[in-house]
Amino acid sequence: MIVYTGLDSLALNKFEKIRNKRIALLCNQASITRDLKHAVDVFYTAHLENTIELNCLIGPQHGLWGHTQDNMIEWQGYRDCRTGIPVYSLYSENREPTTEMLSGVEALVVDLQDVGAKYYTFIWSLFLCFKVCRKLDIEIVVLDRPNPIGGEQIEGPFVNENFRSFVGLESLGIRHAMTIGEIATYFKETFFPESQLTVVKMEGWERKMYFENTGLPWAMPSPNIPTSQSCLVYPGMCLLEATNLSEGRGTTCPFEMFGAEWMNGWELVNRLKQHNLPGVVFRPLEFQPTFHKHAGEICGGCFIHVTDPLIFKPFLTTIAILRETVKMYPEKFAWKQPPYEYEYEKMPFDILAGNDWLRKMIEELQPLNTMEERWVEESNTFKKIRQQFLLY
Repeated sequence: MIVYTGLDSLALNKFEKIRNKRIALLCNQASITRDLKHAVDVFYTAHLENTIELNCLIGPQHGLWGHTQDNMIEWQGYRDCRTGIPVYSLYSENREPTTEMLSGVEALVVDLQDVGAKYYTFIWSLFLCFKVCRKLDIEIVVLDRPNPIGGEQIEGPFVNENFRSFVGLESLGIRHAMTIGEIATYFKETFFPESQLTVVKMEGWERKMYFENTGLPWAMPSPNIPTSQSCLVYPGMCLLEATNLSEGRGTTCPFEMFGAEWMNGWELVNRLKQHNLPGVVFRPLEFQPTFHKHAGEICGGCFIHVTDPLIFKPFLTTIAILRETVKMYPEKFAWKQPPYEYEYEKMPFDILAGNDWLRKMIEELQPLNTMEERWVEESNTFKKIRQQFLLY
């Protein structure tokens, strides 16, 4: 099966859906065709041929070329050295496009590789684009891309009413099993019904596909998602950002390894075995982050080997890790305190989870199945809601 992304389809059809329009392009370094041409080059060529007019380039968190680490505020406003086209960031003093950025623009084209988890900020940049483009009467055109961890498995809490932030501006399943085009459709129909949206669909993609099944080349969507394997664990392991455990930043396998200088990985593995977690094996190890938490320190911990992606539950797996860590190291484990992702009051873990009940249940060492039963109720609600927005 050959998969063509929305970018591929747009180019093959000679920009038919946006021909002769003035365009702003929101993309980053992972916005590539199946033959490894970058969206900037594809659009700039069309610009030179007078097929479209490319007014500006916009980058999400980590910058247009994915060059900044997590939570680094990016330089706002410069000109691309090759094309001379203005470049703006949506992770700076502005998280939504300004009137200046979109001056004269008729369509905002979005080509971003999501990773399949609510916390990933690219989809919330898209959400804020809807907010602005609705007011300015600008069409949003989303070039669809695969969900790298498939379009079938859903996991984690859904409701997010009192914990809105840039990692969850509205309710969405944590592992949502939707493409960015489907999420855009959900946003439009649920929150911005007056907005203009066109989704350029993929060809050949099926919901059962993981990224390895697509035949598409992988490019890092952000500095700490080096491979598509990183995406498998991310819907759970991103939660470690809200703790004093290293989530593997500063190593070559972020999110796949974790630990701290006070952790005994061998003992933790033995405790985790008692949970019989599906589709995963933990390998104890020691590692030394070169930056971020515990930089330069020898950390004990584990590497997460996903042995069967079809049954692996990343969210459940991470909650099991946290529960056992709290139990083993009550004096050393700690939750990160605010601020986090532009939010200065609420606990970072609660922001990520979309609630405060989960953190409290972990602290109380509630049984793992009791916690899972509670979020399954929410994920089942989400499963019914999302069905009407699926495009494949």
